[in-house]
Order: sequence, then C-alpha cells, then structure tokens
Amino acid sequence: MARIRITKTNSTIGQSTRVEKNMEALGLRKINSFNEVEATPQIKGILRKVNHLVKIENI
Repeated sequence: MARIRITKTNSTIGQSTRVEKNMEALGLRKINSFNEVEATPQIKGILRKVNHLVKIENI
C-alpha cells in the first residue's frame, strides 16, 4: 500500500473530544509533528474527519 506523511498544522483546542482522540490515534501531539503511515481505509476515514487540522503528503 501507499505510505503517506501526515503533519499536524493547527491546534485541537476548541475541537470536539472525538477530533482530539483521532489526532492521538494518528500519533500527532504537537503542532508540526508528523507521522508516516500506510494509507489504509481506516486511516483515510480518520483523515476525512480531521483534514482541516493536518497536511497530507504522498511519499
């Protein structure tokens, strides 16, 4: 499968608890932190929910 790099660009302050937990599930804690993951359907679903807080790049 394809790998993608996810970078946290905005804060989760003021977001719902679900969004905060999704960001933790992606392995993103601080702004400008990044994680490289496989592009599975589960990850793509999480990214649809938090796309306003992250930057996504194909590797």
